[in-house]
Amino acid sequence: MKTPQNPYEVDGFHAEAIAAGRHRDVVGGRWEETGRVQIALLREAGLLPHHHLLDIGAGSLRLGCKAVAYLEPGHYWATDASRALMLAGHAAELSEPARLNPDHLIEDARFDYTGVPDCITHAIAFAVFPHLPMAHLRRALTNLRRFDHLEAFFFTVFLAPNATEATTAYRQPDGVVTHDIRPPYHILPEDVDHMAQITGWQALRSPLRLPRGQVLYTAQPLR
Repeated sequence: MKTPQNPYEVDGFHAEAIAAGRHRDVVGGRWEETGRVQIALLREAGLLPHHHLLDIGAGSLRLGCKAVAYLEPGHYWATDASRALMLAGHAAELSEPARLNPDHLIEDARFDYTGVPDCITHAIAFAVFPHLPMAHLRRALTNLRRFDHLEAFFFTVFLAPNATEATTAYRQPDGVVTHDIRPPYHILPEDVDHMAQITGWQALRSPLRLPRGQVLYTAQPLR
């Protein structure tokens, strides 16, 4: 049986959405609500204007339009599989576009972070890994270790409660149905703990309830 294709990987998906003015819709909806949640959790965790933020899987700058206004100019960086989508957000969503150099928007589907400077102090990947197989989280954690100034990495996943239910379709608290081998993906809490440990992080699960039932983790590098 063929595994259903991730819509974000379909040729022309982003280009068609951008041309139709749907740059907000393709990043999952709940634009304002989710953006407010993201900037609030970062600020509550200690993000200050002088810090340097890396927004992984930034899409059309749902968080970026708020983070750019909050951070000092030049302190926001973003990566996404589609640079065109980030540029659409830059053109349509920033109240002061001059505060964000488009060079800070880097196309990166492999979590390599090529071109992102070493000054990054905080990183976030919100609603990214539910769309990708689990190995991408391991790759993201591994490659983030090169940022010596990084204080914390915030990321979200869908969880299944145990190995038995992880092999079936699982209904999340907000009603989203997740899966183990097709998107949207869920993983086990033990999977998160194991990947954090082998890549040099301590990951703590937050009790915060997030849109669509996602679970927030805060990972801090072990040094």
